[in-house]
Amino acid sequence: MGIDVTVRREIALPPERVAAYAMDWRHDAEWTQGIRRAELTREADGGGFGTGAEVTRAARFLGRRIDYVLRVTAYDPPWVLDMESVVAPMPMRVTYSFQPYPGGTLAAIRVRGGPAGPARVLAGPMARQVRRALGKDLRDLERRLTRDQAP
Repeated sequence: MGIDVTVRREIALPPERVAAYAMDWRHDAEWTQGIRRAELTREADGGGFGTGAEVTRAARFLGRRIDYVLRVTAYDPPWVLDMESVVAPMPMRVTYSFQPYPGGTLAAIRVRGGPAGPARVLAGPMARQVRRALGKDLRDLERRLTRDQAP
């Protein structure tokens, strides 16, 4: 499959607060590395954001512009948001999860997918870059949320 990277971080806020921000596609460019723009391009069957909705993202990764569409395959706030690519340069699945943890939330992002065929030789370096970016994402998420909590 290519890569399978999970990064976790403890955030001293309740899961409902962390998930409400992180699961809202309108905030993607504020805390997610490389994302320049995110747009809800297909609503869920019942309207709005949820299972079946699609978000189109414009991003930069490894110095290249990447446009891709993620379809929501599971949406159970504040616990999980799972999305898979339906239009992308390579297949990927992104899962955000939020669990109660002493003192707050254990936030996790898992990314699976990546290059296939002969390009699989790039999976190792790509996995390291993805791990680094996800670590920054969770750090930035925590900073943004705790800054917003400051008096």
